Amino acid sequence: MTTNGDVSQGAARDESTSDQTGNDRARATVVVAREAGACYGVERALRMVGEAANQAGEVHTLGPLIHNPRVVRDLASVGVSEVDSLDGLRPGSTVVVRTHGVVPSIVDEARALGLGVLDATCPHVKKVHDSVSLLRSQGYQIVIVGDPGHPEVEAIVGYAGDDAIVVNDPDQLADVRIRPRVGVVAQTTQTHALLQAVVSRLTERAAEVRVFTTICSATRRRQQAAAELAGHADVIVVVGGRNSGNTSRLAQICRARCARTHHIEGEDELESAWFEGARVIGITAGASTPSSQIMSMRDAIVAMTGAKVEDDRE
Repeated sequence: MTTNGDVSQGAARDESTSDQTGNDRARATVVVAREAGACYGVERALRMVGEAANQAGEVHTLGPLIHNPRVVRDLASVGVSEVDSLDGLRPGSTVVVRTHGVVPSIVDEARALGLGVLDATCPHVKKVHDSVSLLRSQGYQIVIVGDPGHPEVEAIVGYAGDDAIVVNDPDQLADVRIRPRVGVVAQTTQTHALLQAVVSRLTERAAEVRVFTTICSATRRRQQAAAELAGHADVIVVVGGRNSGNTSRLAQICRARCARTHHIEGEDELESAWFEGARVIGITAGASTPSSQIMSMRDAIVAMTGAKVEDDRE
């Protein structure tokens, strides 16, 4: 998704410094990253659940549909409830497999209980499942580059087998027995830098390392756009759930280039002091953040600071 504000941040800074009004806030410009917000997988899941909610019957998501608490609250307001397990669900009701996917046994159990299953697993995540299933069938030791305990990673392990190794730091491989043939996949929202670091460490110890590059292209584009914007901005606001791994990584990327980076979930968390003296205010958002939340954040910053939007294409 390309959002409003795809402009040259350098040009925005030059223009603002040429204004001699003496009012820093009046010269501020708000720029939205050229790639930000909800990805295809999230938009697909929201569409699927919205259509299901309009039909008769109970609809439940197994865990949060996406890692965005505000969206989850919105779904609850239209009757889509979040459940932690299949226990107690009435036969005939619908259970939604969230974007992160689940282990195969849960889908089998749901169907055995007479529940309808709506699979909203992101297609990119399904690609990881297919990749580890293939690697497993060919006898590779499977290494998953991802965050232990994350629901997407837990689902991948369900396909890869309990002997799969999950790492989010190459140093974690030091005390692990590595077999001669290793297959590597990555959580879809990981960084290429981490994947490359893990693969580099593995090639020092294994005779064969087969890598499936399963990082989502949308994730890569958002990370690149966030880094570009953070390199020119005085302040960055990252919009999205604090429980969202990919949003937290965006904040980390931005903070490395712009110390005044703030990761928040909604405009009610904004503080005017953040923008003192800022000429370029950047906004980016995680893949689980709908465009409506990005625009609401942009408008709130404009109202708070008196800044202008560099390129409004609404």
